[in-house]
Amino acid sequence: MAANERVDEKLTGRLDRRMMVRRAAALGLSPPALTALVRERAVAQTAPSPPVAPRVPRIFARSGDLGVDPYAWLENPNDPAVIAYLDAENAYRKAAMAPTAGLQESIYQELVGRIKQTDASVLTPWDGYLYYTRTVEGQQYGIVCRKQGSADAPEEILLDANAIAKEYLDVGAWLPSPDHRYLAYTLDETGEEFYTIYVKDLQTGEIVDRLPNSTNFEWGRGGGYTLLYCRQDDNHRPFQLYRHELGADPASDPLIYEEADEHFSLGTGTSKDRAYLFVVSSARNSTEIRFLPADQPAAEPRLFAVRRDGVRYSIESLHGEFLVRTDEDAPNFKLEAVPAADPAARRREVVPHRTEVLLAGFDVFADYLVLYGRERGFSQVWVRDLASGETRPIPFDEAVYSVGGGLNIEFATTKLRVDYSSLVTPPSTFEIDMATGERTLLKQQEIIGGHDPSRYVSERIFATAADGAQIPISLVRLREAPAGPLPLRLDAYGAYGSNSEPTFAINRLALINRGITYAIAHVRGGQEMGRLWWEEGRLLAKWNTFTDFIACADHLVAIGQTAANRLAIYGGSAGGMLIGVVLNERPDLFRAAVASVPAVDRINLLLKSPIGPFNRDEFGDPRDPTAYAYLRSWSPYDNVRAQSYPHIFATGGLNDERVPYWSPAKWIAKLRHAKTDDNFVLLRTEMGAGHGGVSGRYDALHEIAELYAFLLLALGLTDVPPATAGAATPPRAFRGADPARF
Repeated sequence: MAANERVDEKLTGRLDRRMMVRRAAALGLSPPALTALVRERAVAQTAPSPPVAPRVPRIFARSGDLGVDPYAWLENPNDPAVIAYLDAENAYRKAAMAPTAGLQESIYQELVGRIKQTDASVLTPWDGYLYYTRTVEGQQYGIVCRKQGSADAPEEILLDANAIAKEYLDVGAWLPSPDHRYLAYTLDETGEEFYTIYVKDLQTGEIVDRLPNSTNFEWGRGGGYTLLYCRQDDNHRPFQLYRHELGADPASDPLIYEEADEHFSLGTGTSKDRAYLFVVSSARNSTEIRFLPADQPAAEPRLFAVRRDGVRYSIESLHGEFLVRTDEDAPNFKLEAVPAADPAARRREVVPHRTEVLLAGFDVFADYLVLYGRERGFSQVWVRDLASGETRPIPFDEAVYSVGGGLNIEFATTKLRVDYSSLVTPPSTFEIDMATGERTLLKQQEIIGGHDPSRYVSERIFATAADGAQIPISLVRLREAPAGPLPLRLDAYGAYGSNSEPTFAINRLALINRGITYAIAHVRGGQEMGRLWWEEGRLLAKWNTFTDFIACADHLVAIGQTAANRLAIYGGSAGGMLIGVVLNERPDLFRAAVASVPAVDRINLLLKSPIGPFNRDEFGDPRDPTAYAYLRSWSPYDNVRAQSYPHIFATGGLNDERVPYWSPAKWIAKLRHAKTDDNFVLLRTEMGAGHGGVSGRYDALHEIAELYAFLLLALGLTDVPPATAGAATPPRAFRGADPARF
């Protein structure tokens, strides 16, 4: 007799209906959820034994601290024992999740079934061509295409990733030459984020150039075909700028500039009016830009403004001036202008600094200036008429949303494209006539089977942090969901000033339609509430990020949105690091946790990871005793202790260079040794991928299906079917943006 059948028999024989209701209520569960929970326990009793990582003590000395790391041996990927251990963890995870195999397949089919598998992006005007990407049902990767003149013209396929993909493929960037004869593009074929630049002759289809370990490129606009590009060092950092003439031997390419400071990376860019090329040195907290005429790519780059610690800036060219967005004496940024012929001249103010509004970016057109920013925690767009000086906002009609600039290539146009999204609205691209204000919906993501936004409730609430700060929480749930504590998934990131935007994700419907509330904690470390929000969540204020998240979780429980035994949490990379911290601090508050490529061995990552130096401006330098002591107080791996932990699912990638595989592997080994409960602790290491997981879109959906099955299993919802999607409704104004993957 199967375990599920045995459990059902016992439940039927020993519990009458009233007793089941009372026991379920005591646990904050529905009777079906209680049944599923008992089934889960029965399955767990027959689960295979997890692998045990040998403890090999290795003494370390750091900033006056002497300690032992028993799992440091896992940091050697060339050790066969390490690969054997990772394989054993993968085998154990598959065996432990085997009872959910049917559920995983069902979720996968559900995810695939919602996607319009053969689809195309919006056509983007570009010098008389219309560029776009499209997908084909059954194929893993996108295809880059164009048409000349009109949408009715014949299609020209420029780059079909399906034809060149092997085990892994990431198309980093692509850019046609100024005359559109050639296409330059970058490929990462291992997941290690070492890129190669390829140049393809679009007339003959031949690859005419290949530049290994290179990225971040721009075409010059001289008489020939010139590329400015950056080579990567052994730590993946773009650090040298070279000039390449098409067809020349890359070994003979002249070095134009080298960035010696390991905290800075090199990038390239071009002005919107195509008058200048830019060479950008950027660190977390500082910028230095050089420029040269685009039609003189062999000219010596000229320094715009010398780097200064704590000062970030960006520039654009407009009608003989450089517009400068800078945070010098302006934490939320201001916009200034200076003559392009004399960058050292006195600047004039274009947009003043405002303490209540973050100027997140800007775009220029021949007759208009577009401003992107944040006000009251929400993204906003403003359009300024350069002739009249009038600035007007673009209004939006939903309570919780996200908006940003679309792909705007053309300079001499009145058309602005924006992408808008909310937690209930599929991705859309709108075109706005900046002269008349007229709005045109160009595309909204189609949900196969239908999607009715009115069936969901979306709102923003606030939790009070320990220091009194009001932390925003965005959440969405089924309108028909019953009152009382509901199963809830709470996400957060909280680092680098990156915002956790309340956008739509088609995959999340698989959870929301099963009655799970989805929520985002907009904790400090992001920049949702302005520059100060970031500053209060980094370096020696990093604890705020973690206590903010705990405050959000406590608040959701206190107001009856969920309960501790119904609460699952998720974070990736630096967000996975957050998950590690809060699990150490409040394991009682959560039922389950997913930590994707988590940066949990934080101190060792800052010392040993290829991007460790670049991250020290965000988290601190462990070589400094004060910073080390603070890091040591919260670093997840260093603070694992003997206590009960909830169900945990962690992921890693063998080729990941941002968060090496050993960070989650060591963490899981240490957790399993220390924890005092019998909850699942699972590790999935992708043996042929990097930080972003597998590269194929169908393969990625299989990954998501497994993670969702884990959450449903942990929350006792494996028997809950998804609610029907309902009929599709016509799109309202301003919906859509890129969906998150998980």
